[in-house]
Amino acid sequence: MSSTEGSVEKTKIFTAKELEKATDNYNENRILGQGGHGTVYKGMLTDGRIIAVKKSKIVDESQIEQFINEVAILSQINHRNVVKLFGCCLETEVPLLVYEFISNGTLFDHIHDQSEEFPVSWNDRLRIATEVAGAIAYLHSAASIPIYHRDIKSTNILLDDKHRAKVADFGTSRSVPTDKTHLTTLVQGTFGYLDPEYFQSSQFTEKSDVYSFGVVLVELLTGQKPISSIRSQEERSLAVHFILSIKENRLFDILDARVVTEGGKEELITVSNLAKRCLNLNGKKRPTMKEVATDLEGMRMYKGNLSVQQNHQEVECYIAETSGPWDVCSTSTGNASLEISATSPLDTKPLLLNSSC
Repeated sequence: MSSTEGSVEKTKIFTAKELEKATDNYNENRILGQGGHGTVYKGMLTDGRIIAVKKSKIVDESQIEQFINEVAILSQINHRNVVKLFGCCLETEVPLLVYEFISNGTLFDHIHDQSEEFPVSWNDRLRIATEVAGAIAYLHSAASIPIYHRDIKSTNILLDDKHRAKVADFGTSRSVPTDKTHLTTLVQGTFGYLDPEYFQSSQFTEKSDVYSFGVVLVELLTGQKPISSIRSQEERSLAVHFILSIKENRLFDILDARVVTEGGKEELITVSNLAKRCLNLNGKKRPTMKEVATDLEGMRMYKGNLSVQQNHQEVECYIAETSGPWDVCSTSTGNASLEISATSPLDTKPLLLNSSC
């Protein structure tokens, strides 16, 4: 299985000694993060590659199953916005997974850490949302067998040195034969991101991932956490808080101040409506991830075109002010015409005076 990114590299089997050396015997100073499933260490292989080694906490059968599952899923995937699995170690009592190292932490930290040196701009938030949506859409539909992530949340989205998004943590993911849903006896996921329909029925579908992505999109829009004790009991869940704010026509009261400053009103309403559709309590009424990815990509392209047009108008205004209207509209090959063609290669038509200048 591969995307347009190229062929999948073969998953390597590492020795226990290789990974001990790489992590300096699992030195505490190398710990990148700790969670319910285990600890992640930073390491360096002999070829110079920086890696992240995921070491499970306790060995029981369910964790071994998750380990095997994660290897099976990730070894099939090759996408620029999915964290790459280099390999695993089968010698140790505790399962070890070896990933590419992603240097810039989690999306959760970047959104919610107020001391963040470089706050995430609206353009970056929209780009990150588009990248994550594209990665999940690829898992759902571009892969030979659909893969449901089952735990989409901002802590499972990592950012690299160029702030590109990488979807991580496939421990609870499932490959599902086409046109099937996955019925589970134990509901898995994270409170605040969990699809209410899945919670009630134990039936996980691709639309359950769509719901979780909707919560991440609302996090990006509002800068608020998925669960908050600061909000009223009724609106403790960010999804509920967001939907109610739209119903009560107070959307712009809950959006992040930076987002409101940098985003256009129509654009923010459009993205908010997309998030609202993802959070529909009826899974069948939610869009597919492919539709979500296409909509977000379309918004980014439209935004880019607007920016080009705006820059073009500014150039027109500047030339009109410095050269005078007759020089600008002249059809001769004088200096003004040459300047215009050099400044604006995107438009080969004669430059007319812009009435907005």
